[in-house]
Amino acid sequence: MSNKALKILFFGDLVGKVGRNSVLAYIADLKNKTDDMPFIIVNGENASHGFGLTEKNYHELTDGGIDCITSGNHIWDKKDIFNYITETDKLIRPINYPAGTIGQGSRLFEFNGETIGVINALGRVFMQPLDSPWKVVADEVAKLKEHTQNIIVDFHAEATAEKLCFGRYLSELGISAMFGTHTHVQTADEKIMNGMAYITDAGFCGAVDSIIGMEYETSVKRLTTSLPERYEVATSYPAQINAVEVSIVDGKATEIKRINVHAEKNEEMEVSVENGV
Repeated sequence: MSNKALKILFFGDLVGKVGRNSVLAYIADLKNKTDDMPFIIVNGENASHGFGLTEKNYHELTDGGIDCITSGNHIWDKKDIFNYITETDKLIRPINYPAGTIGQGSRLFEFNGETIGVINALGRVFMQPLDSPWKVVADEVAKLKEHTQNIIVDFHAEATAEKLCFGRYLSELGISAMFGTHTHVQTADEKIMNGMAYITDAGFCGAVDSIIGMEYETSVKRLTTSLPERYEVATSYPAQINAVEVSIVDGKATEIKRINVHAEKNEEMEVSVENGV
């Protein structure tokens, strides 16, 4: 039994350069303030100009202090992913792609004397058809529990009801934390259920003046005309940083806190927290 809490810091979907730079600035600022850094996870499926993750941006994020990168339905959008995903040691793609899909759907990490298991899964309601995440994730949890009691799940899904139900299901399997992603809107329902930290959606990191990270003009044109207008990533500042902090003791969550702060663009890319919670 351990009395020292394992700290997890999970960032919602990074969108484009604004999201990447702001999160890296937040991490650098945190390093200046504490020697007790958390294990840092980001959802990076929108990190490279809003769609996918290039090898260059993968290294940019991991070199900046990120311990694990999860993803989602845009994982394959940048075609160089097929050239480098098998060589990575911190990137996870959704586990419920068909058997034989390249990449890994879960990983074990060693951090400050603790072993941490991270699983990424895709929902199916209003999403592309994939294998059911329910049994796939349950089977993977059983495998990971042979190595650790600290298990984190990023459930990348559209429907709130599916996320809530999947969260309850995971809590009964003894998961430490489940973070919902994909909708880019941070929900105010963080809670601890059956010893598992839960939030329906962690939110996103990108331009405040945007439509979930995309430019308003292209978004409104696409929605009003129903034509396949190409989305453009918003590049303005300030940026918003949505994240969740969790403390875990012996595999059980003891605390969960939402983060919603702004980052202003200046020479140092310092993070401003005046408008945050």
